Amino acid sequence: MSLIDLGPLGLGSHADWRQGLPFMATARLMLREVRRSDARALLRLTQSPDIARHTWPPPPDLEAFERFIEWARSKRADGGHACFAVVPRGQTELAGLFDLRSLEPGFVRAELSFFLDPSLWGTGVFIDAARMVCEFAFTAVGIHRIEARCEVDNDRGNRALEKLGASNEGRLRASFVREGAAVDQYLWSLVNGVD
Repeated sequence: MSLIDLGPLGLGSHADWRQGLPFMATARLMLREVRRSDARALLRLTQSPDIARHTWPPPPDLEAFERFIEWARSKRADGGHACFAVVPRGQTELAGLFDLRSLEPGFVRAELSFFLDPSLWGTGVFIDAARMVCEFAFTAVGIHRIEARCEVDNDRGNRALEKLGASNEGRLRASFVREGAAVDQYLWSLVNGVD
């Protein structure tokens, strides 16, 4: 059985997801489209040093996060973006984010980025959420290849991508700036239908 609850949208065709992202759930979490009301939780999470050191600078304030959310929803409607809020079961507040951005016309290749509240690390929430997002990408959107980047010294992030089944395709030299210094990243990929 699919992990995706197709819900009222009946996401049988690749175009339907543009009307709104599906609700997806496991015993540990729920995934839903990011909402304007998530801005405060996003601001709080991205200010965590454990998250901030591995991400590009986030929007600087609540209003900027609200604009980001509206932008993400607009890009979803255009067919080039999907931004999912991670909500642990039994909670109502966002505790992480999974973001798919189109890397070329037709959304056949995408970049995956993500972060989770450190309190959820090691709980299985990442792997549940990542699998659902990838299944959505491959089946509902029609994405062929998903790419993710992770700093070479981010052991936890690299292990998570490996556990997901991603392939490490190599080292990208000086591809990320952290605290004013260029650092290397690994390029990971998941290709639909390829083990």
